Amino acid sequence: MKTVLMTAFEPFGGEDVNPSWEAVRALEGKQIAGATIVTRQLPVVFSEVLNVLNQALDEIKPDAIISVGQAGGRSDITVERIGINVDDARIPDNAGKQPVDEAIVQDGPAAYFSRLPIKAIVAAVREAGIPASVSQTAGTFTCNRVMYGLLHWLQTQGSSARGGFIHIPYLPEQAAQHPGAPSMSSANVIQALEIAVRVTLEIKEDLKVVGGATH
Repeated sequence: MKTVLMTAFEPFGGEDVNPSWEAVRALEGKQIAGATIVTRQLPVVFSEVLNVLNQALDEIKPDAIISVGQAGGRSDITVERIGINVDDARIPDNAGKQPVDEAIVQDGPAAYFSRLPIKAIVAAVREAGIPASVSQTAGTFTCNRVMYGLLHWLQTQGSSARGGFIHIPYLPEQAAQHPGAPSMSSANVIQALEIAVRVTLEIKEDLKVVGGATH
């Protein structure tokens, strides 16, 4: 049976919860499209996060990997197109470190594109009545570090596994502490992630539809 590794993060930035972990941990052991979901929580610490991720990749040897993170202020499920080779932290991580303009991989490529069928995922999530879009930036915090690091690992290991990153909004209880911020229920996020797994496993060629942005 195939295995899908799903990762998410611990709380950070003064939040008591991280919606990515609340959703992902609910999928532990679930069977989707003939695959078993295995989950891991990642630290929001620049110096540690890729070590934890790489250890999980070496241990599990998954057929697909979907990493998930919180994007407070975004209103929908955003499937990331690209990870870039830079750490530039707007806030300190959970160890108090705040790298600025530092390469994730010295002499590594400037960027890697997602290996997920990003537009097919967006279309299927929308079909289920959940807002979703393609995102052109995973930021420059630990989420982007994980996306770039994951794709770099797959490339250097010669792996054919699919992998990529999805950002999700605040939970309603978080948004209540950030007046005006959008949110999404954990139930909708979980449903969207289940769809993302199914599409990743079943759709071989991504859709050729518009998913770009003007700014």
